[in-house]
Amino acid sequence: MKITPYFVTLLLLGGCNAPSGPKSEQQRKPSATEPATLDFADAKAEESSIPETPALRAQVILDRLGFSPGVIDGKEGQSYFAALRGFQTANDLPDTGKLDEATLAGMERWRDIPATRVVVIPAGFAAGPFFPDFPADAAGQAKLPTLGYRNLMEALAERFHTTPEAIVAMNSASTPIGAGKAIRVPNIPNAKARDAVSDPRGWNDTLRRLGVSSEQPQAEKVVVDKSEGVVKAFGAGDRLIAQFPATMGSSRDPLPIGQWKIQGVSRNPDFHYNPKLFWDVSDSKDSQRLEPGPNSPVGVVWLDLNKPHYGIHGTSEPHTIGRAESHGCIRLTNWDAARLAQMVKPGTPATLQP
Repeated sequence: MKITPYFVTLLLLGGCNAPSGPKSEQQRKPSATEPATLDFADAKAEESSIPETPALRAQVILDRLGFSPGVIDGKEGQSYFAALRGFQTANDLPDTGKLDEATLAGMERWRDIPATRVVVIPAGFAAGPFFPDFPADAAGQAKLPTLGYRNLMEALAERFHTTPEAIVAMNSASTPIGAGKAIRVPNIPNAKARDAVSDPRGWNDTLRRLGVSSEQPQAEKVVVDKSEGVVKAFGAGDRLIAQFPATMGSSRDPLPIGQWKIQGVSRNPDFHYNPKLFWDVSDSKDSQRLEPGPNSPVGVVWLDLNKPHYGIHGTSEPHTIGRAESHGCIRLTNWDAARLAQMVKPGTPATLQP
């Protein structure tokens, strides 16, 4: 099948069906003034009463270096341990998966990076649009102008690579949020924007809203490792340069083991929902075309594999990564998928291994 930049026929994985054709640049292009309002300035704040645990600080450092722990919440789970192993491998440290003395010493050069920061919410970011009554079904979602966030808290959580619950824990349930309000968040910096003469799909805006820099190291190959539950990116000299926790396949729809390649990247794709491609959805349901957005079933990006109907993509539910099954595709958090999208190009080899 010939692949165009914004149309792919996918096998849904609880989310992966079909991005479809683009609309006009006028409809997609963000306003000229909006990007300037998306940077979060530091706010003056009293010392936090929330303890910055070693795990929380390590998660922030790992994320900033490209060894993603998934959501940053200070909890020690499978994705955190996998991120530690990735960092250890990349830095020639003992592969223990623990925050041991050798790993702490390896992180010493980033000792000045605090785990959290207090920021002022910019007006452009707080403006939305938001959809508090976000429909659960595809028919309802097809009526929305974009598959955006439900509320500002959900948008903040993705921007700072965490969860709404973790943000509440770092502040309080009564902390006000809105334009000009100060809030404590994981220390994920503002993204460096790329120069875009033409950006009809609003990708630069998406990167800034996810705290993902347009400048990423280039990957020579990608390895999807089912046993470890991660996607690895390797640079020149077979050096591990990034790693992301992933959800991949199930007993009903196993991961297609083999040697493949990435044949295209669709940024902010539309989504074609075809019930006939879902074993667990009635064929009597109507097909739907959904607009792009972070709450799209494929998130903000689709990396198409030359295995028909399979790809690597984002998700509308980042907290489920590594915890839920898929219909065969490979799911990452939106921020990790966006980062990987900046690292690969058409033709990048992709090994899917048990």
